[in-house]
Amino acid sequence: MKTYEFDGEKYKAASCPQKEWGKSLISTIKLQGNEIILDLGCGDGRLTEQLSLLVPSGKVIGIDASVGMIKTAQQINRDNPNFLPMDMNDLHFFNEFDVIFSNAALHWVKDHHRLLQNSYEALKTGGILVWDFGCHGNCSHFLEVMQKLIADDHYMEFFKGFEMPWFMPTKSHYEELIANIGFSHVTITEVNRDRFFPTSDEMIKWIDQPCIVPFIECIPAALKSTFRQEFIAEMLKKAQQPDGTCFETFRRLQVYAQK
Repeated sequence: MKTYEFDGEKYKAASCPQKEWGKSLISTIKLQGNEIILDLGCGDGRLTEQLSLLVPSGKVIGIDASVGMIKTAQQINRDNPNFLPMDMNDLHFFNEFDVIFSNAALHWVKDHHRLLQNSYEALKTGGILVWDFGCHGNCSHFLEVMQKLIADDHYMEFFKGFEMPWFMPTKSHYEELIANIGFSHVTITEVNRDRFFPTSDEMIKWIDQPCIVPFIECIPAALKSTFRQEFIAEMLKKAQQPDGTCFETFRRLQVYAQK
């Protein structure tokens, strides 16, 4: 399945919202200190490191399909956590983890039936999933502006057969998807995290890493800069407020499931 390459250093500088959400998600996990934890889509590794500090007698592994992300994460020079380049679509663990954590990453995985089955197998009996990812209604301004731009006569030829890179389900859809996996307990909560970026520069950083990456890949080198500039100009028209802040919708599903 399709994966994307990201700039871990730029992501680290642009991911304040994701870090905020991740800290909140971590605070919901009750840990004894000896758990084995897997972080799916660990990005620059900062949240993985926070998890590792909570399990001094345990172990945390962070995986990401992006080599750029893993290179940045590996700058965290500690025995725990460990970081591995691995596609989440290809999990191959069995009865190994007490917790499988993921924050702001799983909407990049298109086949969640496969992901859920593989995650279930990777958990020990009694182990839990604690996930937060984009759902229906997420990033509505970005999607509206991008869908219009890639349908423009100047660019549409480059997007023949292109599929949006995200899976962002409704709560009811995900409840149906997880129902037959075998978890003993499941709680799914929809969370509104709509956000005002404090400046246009902050929103542009978020656009550049990671959101626009799958689309820029499709554009010939000579047009990449023009495409990006046109997109940002339209996003500012859509999102920028009179006080200079920029608004975007961030809708999330939080999934808690116990094996």
